[in-house]
Amino acid sequence: MVVLAVLLGSTLGQPAASTIVIAGNPLLDQPAPDLTLQTVDGRTVSLSDLRGRPVIVNFWASWCVPCREEFPLLAAAYQSYHDEGLEILGVIHDDGPQTATDFATSYGATWPLLADPGDQAWQAYKGALVPISFYIDRDGIIRAISYGPPPSGYLDDEIAKII
Repeated sequence: MVVLAVLLGSTLGQPAASTIVIAGNPLLDQPAPDLTLQTVDGRTVSLSDLRGRPVIVNFWASWCVPCREEFPLLAAAYQSYHDEGLEILGVIHDDGPQTATDFATSYGATWPLLADPGDQAWQAYKGALVPISFYIDRDGIIRAISYGPPPSGYLDDEIAKII
């Protein structure tokens, strides 16, 4: 189920009092589509190579205003949970490699930044908006999906489902 928080009356990092259910995602509790993409520095990364580790696949862009709120949260989570095996794959959507790299670096991202020419990964993951994150457990199953930056405490709750 996708839940959209109505922003009226909400404060940064805290959900609004009202929520609207807008749709379900057919990928929830299904095997994650494999992806093999090139990083902005030319390495090849495949999701299947990370089987056995919890992974967040995050679609984002430097022009995305909500991504500015989400990136520091992901950086903190990566630092907190990396020793427990957490990996993050940042899939760049509709953005240039240098602009995306500058943005990610400024927010402390140290995970792979993946180019998605032709939007193959975006389409496989049924991308609707950025940011969107898919929380994949050690068996390769998508256990949670978040649209937009997570409200306070939500990121830890979703990571707990995959660790």
